[in-house]
Amino acid sequence: MSKAFFIDTSRCTACRGCQVACKEWQGFPANFTKQLGWGSHQNPPDLNCYNYKVVRFSEHKINNRVLWNFFPDQCRHCLEPPCKAAADHYVKNAVVIDEPTGAVVFTERTKKIPNEGFLSMKEYCPYNIPRRNPETGVINKCDLCFERIEAGHIPMCVKTCPTGAMNFGERGAMLSLARSRLATVKAEFPDASLLDEDSVRIIYLITLKREEYHDLASLKNPVLTRSIG
Repeated sequence: MSKAFFIDTSRCTACRGCQVACKEWQGFPANFTKQLGWGSHQNPPDLNCYNYKVVRFSEHKINNRVLWNFFPDQCRHCLEPPCKAAADHYVKNAVVIDEPTGAVVFTERTKKIPNEGFLSMKEYCPYNIPRRNPETGVINKCDLCFERIEAGHIPMCVKTCPTGAMNFGERGAMLSLARSRLATVKAEFPDASLLDEDSVRIIYLITLKREEYHDLASLKNPVLTRSIG
């Protein structure tokens, strides 16, 4: 019953409904941020312990056309999560895999992981996802709404999305949908591609080259994970 998301960024309008719905479901407080000097409509500027999802903004001028690339960033729930291997080196079962869904879940036991262990988790994560709550010490991130899924509901971000950018279901079905949609999108955007679909449960379709999206080009290849010694 391995589950997956298919996130079609060609249909994302950056309404940030998914971002807000996630915060509300988790019961997280607001972030106190300022736009001055930031130069972007993206808010907050990055993922944090109170934002499991952030819609990233990238603006480009290509062939005299201004393009806004929106990217709802979150944990990819890797099929072989390196964050779990790093965490297990310090505290066993601080990071667990939810068997019915395949979700990679950070538990309360992560507060026992020392700071060097947290930094190791961040280093080994291909997508720079783990964040630590400075007050509680808990390391957290998206949990795939696994409790909602097991209760027969869909994740909150998917339920909220008004454009069809967020899709959820069995991983095989999501891969099929993603590949079908990619073939359609390529007619308008020849550089469109799927991101790391063979190694993650959160499958993205992007319309332009990877380097045209925030820092995607600099992120590590998730297939090339190293052993934790």
